[in-house]
Amino acid sequence: MRSVTRVSLGLPGTKSLERACLLQIHGPDLGRAVLLNAPLTTFGRALDCDVVLDADNVSRLHCTMIAGAEGIVTRDDHSTNGTFVNDQRVTGEQLLASGDLVRMGSVVFKLLTAEQTSGVEAQYHDALYRLTVTDALTDLYNRRYLLQFLEREIARAARHRRPLAVLLIDIDHFKDVNDRHGHLAGDFVLRELAAILRVRTRREECLARYGGEELCLVLPEATREDATRRGDELRRICESHEFVFDDARIPVTFSGGVAAMTAGMGPNDLVRTADERLYAAKRGGRNRICE
Repeated sequence: MRSVTRVSLGLPGTKSLERACLLQIHGPDLGRAVLLNAPLTTFGRALDCDVVLDADNVSRLHCTMIAGAEGIVTRDDHSTNGTFVNDQRVTGEQLLASGDLVRMGSVVFKLLTAEQTSGVEAQYHDALYRLTVTDALTDLYNRRYLLQFLEREIARAARHRRPLAVLLIDIDHFKDVNDRHGHLAGDFVLRELAAILRVRTRREECLARYGGEELCLVLPEATREDATRRGDELRRICESHEFVFDDARIPVTFSGGVAAMTAGMGPNDLVRTADERLYAAKRGGRNRICE
């Protein structure tokens, strides 16, 4: 099932949890951590909730977590199937204790306080969550997380009438790299490029491995022109970087396609449009960005 989180553990390069959080212990995103660092955090099936849970037994607005002076309070928002704390249905508002289990439909969270979040349990869930959302070779987000992120950002951009753009890139002549230098060299090139781009990815953006040698950068608040300029900057950085494997220098460039969100677009539509532009860049001679 689709699940989108607005407030979640930042990855890759995540830091240890530092404040109260809810760890998901049952449901499609097992191990996900939701930091309760806002006065109100809403949970439900609607895309404008802070934590979106796309399950049939979750209401559009299911419940709200309230961070106050006394601690974390959960409030059921007249959900159809109820909000439960330790298997007891919540009526009105209820103060949570560390270790409480909160169930919304088929999704279950466990509350961890600041004292617990530096312990072994939090580290275990952190590692488990990383496995579900990151690509093992590049340590970037994976395709599954990318589409979830895009769905959330498309809803936000539409709601606030803000721009959103996607840059899809593909390493030029990647098959030749594998054929000439071997697949280990190909893996090296992909990891090295991912590292180069990752350090230049802003906090609000999402860089993911889309598939094979394709990487995708989601740019909230960016127009088509912004994304094209950004793509050209990254392309020049890649072109000038020395990729050296087994004492062999491997020239590496990439082509890119840019797409900007328009009304009615979904995640797959946006990526498909960027992919069409990417192949236009390939046909046009490679090592270029097409919009």
